[in-house]
Amino acid sequence: MAEARIFYQEDCNIAALEGKKIAIIGYGSQGHAHALNLKESGLDVIVGLYEGSKSKAKAEAQGLTVMKTADAAKAADVIMILINDEKQAKMYKEDIEPNLKAGDMLMFAHGFNIHFGLIKPPADVDVTMIAPKAPGHTVRSEYLAGKGTPCLVAVEQDATGKALEKALAYGAGIGGARAGLLETTFRTETETDLFGEQAVLCGGVCALMQAGFETLVEAGYDPRNAYFECVHEMKLIVDLIYQSGFAGMRYSISNTAEYGDYITGPKIITDETRKTMKKILADIQDGTFAKEFLLDMSDAGGQVHFKAMRRKAAEHPAEKIGAEIRKLYSWNNESDKLINN
Repeated sequence: MAEARIFYQEDCNIAALEGKKIAIIGYGSQGHAHALNLKESGLDVIVGLYEGSKSKAKAEAQGLTVMKTADAAKAADVIMILINDEKQAKMYKEDIEPNLKAGDMLMFAHGFNIHFGLIKPPADVDVTMIAPKAPGHTVRSEYLAGKGTPCLVAVEQDATGKALEKALAYGAGIGGARAGLLETTFRTETETDLFGEQAVLCGGVCALMQAGFETLVEAGYDPRNAYFECVHEMKLIVDLIYQSGFAGMRYSISNTAEYGDYITGPKIITDETRKTMKKILADIQDGTFAKEFLLDMSDAGGQVHFKAMRRKAAEHPAEKIGAEIRKLYSWNNESDKLINN
């Protein structure tokens, strides 16, 4: 397999988007970051929102022109869809598809709806992706600091012959090219992103921390000690890995911790765990997960299973202990800011 290309500032010509109007659909975590970064990079940006959106006042206060989604799509040459995956297909069918013009570029930050065939663009428009590898507030803060967030770039459909050039310009506009734009495909991004979220970053990590917390508490240890050792310190270790890899993390910890790492990791991640990971990936690849997710999130499903799982997770004892522990720190209100924004 050929090594994927990585594009940087010098590989991107932001002028490829000059004279073009860019519509950012949605003004949540990613939407606000993309819109503001592009605007401050000198590009012509509008925001498309549904009627009655609470984000309208915020976007306008930050100097952006806000239009109804359909009007924004009609006015734009580039349309970046940044609303929830489960809402995209319906919104596209109603507001975007009727307003697409030949030569427009339809953009995504996640390949879910294109890869699984929920959105099927006409053949005369470009279809591309710029997927930042960080939450929107980080995309924004890194840009303001003169840095950038690494992004994935992909071209699904090149109707104009300039799809990659325009996508790279967009990546540069949000600051991503300062860090690097890694070339990929919609399929690869979708399947690896879903797998990483489920098996490692969210599902795997949360379940591991909760299981460790439960094991210590059931053995009679103070829940506060259990929280510190199995939840709180996770950030310290992940930050070390983020900065200098596994080797750098192991260099920074004690010999006792490093020894325990080597002998215990394989006992936790067993052959059975790896088999389960392969089954998780297979369910993502063949569309099983997408079907289950979309059914639960549909009007017919009513999000019953999703909401029940959310309630159960919120009731875990580690949540109560964690809230108490976080009050001890100066940054104790950060989680509230993230949840409420």
